[in-house]
Amino acid sequence: MNLSRRHHLSALLGLMAARPALAGNARLAELARAARAEGQLVSTGMPDSWANWRETWHDLLHEYGLSHVDHNLSSAEQLTRLASEGRAASIDLCDVGFEFAAQAKAAGLTRAHKPLHWEQIPDWAKDADGHWALAYTGTIAFAVNTRRVPQLPRSWRALLASSARVLIGDVGPTAQANAAVLAAAIALGGSETRLEPALQGFAELAKHGRLISDNPTLPRMKVDHADVYVMWDFNALSLRHRLGNAGDFEILIPEDGSVVSGYSPLINKHAPHPNAAVLAREFIFSDEGQLNLARGNARPIRIDHLKLPERVRRRLVDSAQYRNARALQPVLWARESKKLTSSWQREVLRRPG
Repeated sequence: MNLSRRHHLSALLGLMAARPALAGNARLAELARAARAEGQLVSTGMPDSWANWRETWHDLLHEYGLSHVDHNLSSAEQLTRLASEGRAASIDLCDVGFEFAAQAKAAGLTRAHKPLHWEQIPDWAKDADGHWALAYTGTIAFAVNTRRVPQLPRSWRALLASSARVLIGDVGPTAQANAAVLAAAIALGGSETRLEPALQGFAELAKHGRLISDNPTLPRMKVDHADVYVMWDFNALSLRHRLGNAGDFEILIPEDGSVVSGYSPLINKHAPHPNAAVLAREFIFSDEGQLNLARGNARPIRIDHLKLPERVRRRLVDSAQYRNARALQPVLWARESKKLTSSWQREVLRRPG
């Protein structure tokens, strides 16, 4: 990016930050013109089917002329790519798990920007400097194939004691699978710094051939790859909605404990299309963008400030099921989750870590 474009973006962001009361029309119009001139947006970790990103890309194309392409990478892979490309960046926007957002800021990979609805984002869900903020939350849930498991395991203890084959995903690289381990630990008396109860439980599953380390996908659910799939609530709801046998699946939040996390759209410090990246972030936190996420079964971070259509609200899991779910501690988990790959290999899969 040349110096004049960098100066233009810095000046624009300064004006927007200095005068947040200008709810947007003139300043956002200027940003939209600059983004339209760039004409494109490249993202990672934001495929069409995840949290209904499809509608957001459609809206950005039709409202602002931004073409879009996504590279579907895990949270860890996204940070690796940002770091390896540096100033020769090909990526504008990333969507990473809670703990990975803190890592990205610490590594100097992100550009700070506070969208216009910044004050409506809870303090626990955003970086004070604006480098990251959760756009939507996810809570670890069970997607149970009731045809194969007629006795619903409504808790982690019940799941571990059952004969069900459990798919947890790729622990280490993926925020979803890592959070599943933490959710189990919390339910079984552990915490971010004490994962042993969960590791012991999963080791027993592995010992008896009941643990599957593949990531949950629609094709795997279609062929009964597992009996119970452990994943984010919004992911489970979206996959069930696309199944021909959706009635066979019950989505529930384990009643003995779970963990609430979320995903943050990060702006690459060296984004090749910086105005498009900033505009996309503004749109994601707008009413329109937040409703798009809700239609993808994700809980928008601004949910208390939105009027969700009743048909959208009905698709979400009953709020009462979340009573024993708590938010993870992102800075602490960012540090502790780095150890998870080796401990999972060593203590669960019984391989040298």
